[in-house]
Amino acid sequence: MALETSDYRQREESITYSTESAGQGETHELLTLNIGPHHPATHGVLRLIATLEGEVVRDIKPIIGYVHTGIEKTAEDKAYWKVIPVIERMDYVSYYFNAMAFCGAVEDLLGIEVPERAQYLRVIHLELNRIVSHLIWLGTSALDLGAISMFWYCFREREKVLDLMEMSSGQRMHTRYFQVGGVFEDIPRGFARKLSGFLADMPTRADQYANLLEKNQIVLERLRGTCPLDEASLLALGVTGPLLRAAGNPWDLRKAAPYSSYDKFQFRIPVGTVGDNYDRYRVRHAEIYESVKIIEQALEGLPEGPFITPDRKVALPPRHELATSMEALIHHFKLVTEGFRVPPGESYYPIEGPRGELGCFVRADGSGKPARVHMRDPSFTNLQALAPMVRDSYIADLIATLAMLDPILGGIDR
Repeated sequence: MALETSDYRQREESITYSTESAGQGETHELLTLNIGPHHPATHGVLRLIATLEGEVVRDIKPIIGYVHTGIEKTAEDKAYWKVIPVIERMDYVSYYFNAMAFCGAVEDLLGIEVPERAQYLRVIHLELNRIVSHLIWLGTSALDLGAISMFWYCFREREKVLDLMEMSSGQRMHTRYFQVGGVFEDIPRGFARKLSGFLADMPTRADQYANLLEKNQIVLERLRGTCPLDEASLLALGVTGPLLRAAGNPWDLRKAAPYSSYDKFQFRIPVGTVGDNYDRYRVRHAEIYESVKIIEQALEGLPEGPFITPDRKVALPPRHELATSMEALIHHFKLVTEGFRVPPGESYYPIEGPRGELGCFVRADGSGKPARVHMRDPSFTNLQALAPMVRDSYIADLIATLAMLDPILGGIDR
């Protein structure tokens, strides 16, 4: 943590003095400190302007915009199906969720019924992505707390999931596997067997994570009772996801407003009681087990049938038809070059992302390109809660709380 200053005068100007006395004629010295924008504990290019009194945080102001990409505006200049690989890169840890929210909004506008097999395949990959996201959060957060080995253990399991994603889509990240109307391809031979092996192993690994962290007195002291925020304050700020559930509110869109066949699976919603950093850790850790249960049910009950809508105005024709059918070849050419048209209208499609409610708003004007695309990213909303969480706490607790917040700056700046 260093001041972003170039000479002594600038450093001197960053220090302010209050005129209030604190008994016995003492004065409080307040230090304005820049944390970032490249601090290792910021989980992205985030800058925090912290006002400190000694080691106590009196105020905090997040400064964002360092990785602004203009993806939403870029989406308005592309055909609908070409938006998917762009929008996946907003929250670059939750790429399947970005694609799901966008595809769901477009499917609503088109009135498309997604085949049941495609819905199950989407759930499998969404929950795998949720596990990956939580593993990245757990590994990097433990690193912020000084538990270095946890980082390597979490990324070991992450690599196994990325192998599965590569197997089903050909890409390890930003897969473009979700399409409007379904998924790009059916799962290949051997995928189910490899996935079953991972599902059998993951709960044991999660148990090991808990044994390493929850028997570490330093970690417990850093998390238990630090920086709690009550449910009412979180709701007033629009905070959702694990942060809200850690405060005792079980709101989860997979249960409250099921989508993509989530109503057919049995799983529990972990909730906390205090709403402190320890509850935030425990809720996300418990969600890994629930994601495993959902994937197991989806894999076991995976229905037969098509993996994408039969509507040839939206979906590309099967590859084998291109060599034998002139109509399929022409249709393929028109879809790839011009895309498909969406009737005028508006749709907002919310889903439960790893960090909370992730929603996509799409406005169509009848052309082959969206007139407006806007994402409701939970990292942006959740970051508002950082100041009330850390105010009057120690600066060390600020670092731990930022880790428990799990912000992804690609989704915040977008």
